[in-house]
Amino acid sequence: MARSISYISASQLLSLKTRRPNFAIVDVRDDERSYDGHIAGSLHFASDTYLDKLPNLVLQVQGKDTLVFHCALSQVRGPKCAWRLFEYLAETTQEAGIKDIMVLERGFNGWEAAGKPLCRCRDNPCKAQLV
Repeated sequence: MARSISYISASQLLSLKTRRPNFAIVDVRDDERSYDGHIAGSLHFASDTYLDKLPNLVLQVQGKDTLVFHCALSQVRGPKCAWRLFEYLAETTQEAGIKDIMVLERGFNGWEAAGKPLCRCRDNPCKAQLV
């Protein structure tokens, strides 16, 4: 199980795909995902219903060892949801296999400002691949 939560930059996230392909990106923005786009391949678990859906998130990421959370700026919702997962995993007896929980520095807005690839599909989970 994850021992702490760390931060990852947009460039590090792109390189994570080649170094550790067994990861998932969790977008916890609310409505803005539908009109701002999202990071390709990300899962959407809106922060306003996140706690209720936490068990579903754990099921959906079975086999993933690293989760990267983000919201718009990764200042409130992203880190808060990452910590809630951390606490949930500490309290449950369910073996999730998650070793690393991370938060994307500067969130989706930083990702977009850095010119990183976006997807505008309506699928959840997004079926596009992170470039």
